[in-house]
Amino acid sequence: MFSHVFRCHLFIVILLVFLLRGYSFAATENSATIFIYHKFGEDKYPTTNVALDRFEEQMQFLRDNSYQVISLADLIAYLKNKGAKPLPEKTVVITIDDGYVSTYTGAWPILKKYRYPFTVFLYVKAVDSGYRNFLTWEQVKEMRSAGVDFQPHTYSHLRLGSWSKEVDESGYREWISTDLKHGYKVFEANLGVRPRFLALPYGEYNSIIIDEARKNGMEAVFSQDPGSISSSTDPYRVPREPILGNDWSTMDHFKQVLDRVDLPVTDMYPPIIPFRDNAPDSFCATVNDINSFNSGSFGIYVSELGWKAAQVEKNRVCIKNEEALTRRTNRVAISARKKDSGSTAIHYWLLINPSLQAPPD
Repeated sequence: MFSHVFRCHLFIVILLVFLLRGYSFAATENSATIFIYHKFGEDKYPTTNVALDRFEEQMQFLRDNSYQVISLADLIAYLKNKGAKPLPEKTVVITIDDGYVSTYTGAWPILKKYRYPFTVFLYVKAVDSGYRNFLTWEQVKEMRSAGVDFQPHTYSHLRLGSWSKEVDESGYREWISTDLKHGYKVFEANLGVRPRFLALPYGEYNSIIIDEARKNGMEAVFSQDPGSISSSTDPYRVPREPILGNDWSTMDHFKQVLDRVDLPVTDMYPPIIPFRDNAPDSFCATVNDINSFNSGSFGIYVSELGWKAAQVEKNRVCIKNEEALTRRTNRVAISARKKDSGSTAIHYWLLINPSLQAPPD
């Protein structure tokens, strides 16, 4: 009897200590990974292709290791509800960009075999104009009737970050909005449903592009920034992990991506507004829950500058900069290690300087 009472009192004391210290018994939030694929089994396009045997190996890996493949709509519902309903452990979403015919001939049979939901973001003009090597509307309708989700990848698949010096902001917004509206109109006319989500061509975005997508009714916008998803992820800047080419379709890379978690940040500097300062004095972000990361593990990456060890002051993580940037686009990333698991946590954002020359398509 005494032993039982003592154990009960000891448990209460321990519980009070944890509460007073601000600890929680809640499980660590799960992260989700969204994959992007493009072509399947098309060896003559090595930079955007994944071999069919490798693709099947990846799908089998997900099955063998108890990953939960959910629909894109379910993931966005989670984000819109601010994570009120937890994600399943080891959550994955599969997306395919452009709508090449190998989606139908190569990827779909494998995904049907594993019964995995997936979303195809259509280059609407290519499908509507009957471009060679793209899906037809008949194939799209067949897949959709079998449960495949389709969403737009804009109408013309142009680099939306290409803002001409001769065009003011009003004209730039109109150019973006016109392309989006036309794509939605053609999409709806052929499939009978209005799209909900938008994947950005080449992953290019800035605050104006995102604003126009929102104004035109999109519930979520997807980039090509690497990274994982948590309840703090902005639904209008959702990262996806590209799986393509010789280096980024290997099983080692595939597994590495699955092991990453989200690094929740706010107040990025420079921000994602159209970027015209070639030499920002620093690159910074505020990290939420910063004490859950190893303070000495923070690094910041800029495409032109590479990785640099970052300085941490309270919850602000920064590097100083004195170098001019010459590329039109630069990705910035902040990375750290989780204290509890040792997992890599990462967050990317994109800077586009429209005054500099765009890369070739």
